[in-house]
Amino acid sequence: MAGLEAAGEITRLRLLNLLCEAELTVSELVAILGQSQPRVSRHLKLLVEAGLAERQREGAWAFFRLADAGGALARDLIARLDPNDPLLVADRARLDMTREARRRQAAAYFAQRATDWDNIRALHAPEERVEAAIMTMIGDKPIRAVLDLGTGTGRMLELIAPLAERAVGVDQSTPMLALARSRIDQSGLHNAQLRQGDIYAPPIERDSYDLVIIHQVLHFLDDPARAISEAARALRPGGRLILVDFKAHDEEVLRQDYAHRHLGFSQVEIESYLSDAGLAAVQTHEIIPTPGESANLTVAIWLARDMRFQTADSPPATPARYTVEIA
Repeated sequence: MAGLEAAGEITRLRLLNLLCEAELTVSELVAILGQSQPRVSRHLKLLVEAGLAERQREGAWAFFRLADAGGALARDLIARLDPNDPLLVADRARLDMTREARRRQAAAYFAQRATDWDNIRALHAPEERVEAAIMTMIGDKPIRAVLDLGTGTGRMLELIAPLAERAVGVDQSTPMLALARSRIDQSGLHNAQLRQGDIYAPPIERDSYDLVIIHQVLHFLDDPARAISEAARALRPGGRLILVDFKAHDEEVLRQDYAHRHLGFSQVEIESYLSDAGLAAVQTHEIIPTPGESANLTVAIWLARDMRFQTADSPPATPARYTVEIA
């Protein structure tokens, strides 16, 4: 009842309509609606109090999005509106302008670092092979909620969120979150949200995710085991964790020039981290550069499972399957 009452005002309906499409700041909403900041902030406050919207702090900014609990009611209300209403049409046009401004900002940030990323990508097999292996490992089992820890550019969300009912990406870097938000906007993902937070203390719900992924993040961390333990705490009973990183190597340039704390990981190291976190290793897949390529780093994908609940179709915890892909 409180939700219906809060939504029963034209400006708040317009706000909900926009939040159905994207996470937005107060300043962005002010520009789209053409209203004063105090007025917009007051309406947002009422929506938050009614459980229809949520406020997420991100550095000096605050992003608003539909609340997880009240989102279904909000979407049902918005679905009943006339999409050709002149006010809503104008709002969508200004939202598109906001997304374009985000895209330009993200492109500028990416261009500044493109050389570094290209240099690292040149050291391992093409991303297409890695991503194809990730999707094969995930399979087609329905996913209620997926969590991407250290989401970076948001590529894993773009790849996996279409398979899930809900997707959450966490990263500590404000510029990287802006890049991820632009990618989500361009992909038209309405079920994905971003949160700023430390991978050692992620701002997420415990025991809530069917799938957690940590993609090319562990080598930057002082304490990979701690990050894996936090990922394990986020898993629902029977949930799966996917780790993607380099196998152990001796490319010191990655430590010297690109802030890698670890030169990849051995199978023994990863299995030890998983065991300490209460997870069982299920499968390992290695993507080895094709003979003749200049790349020389092997990317490994490790799949582990929370063993608090075992379904009939779950793969066995032991022995772990091990596959190697060369070409």
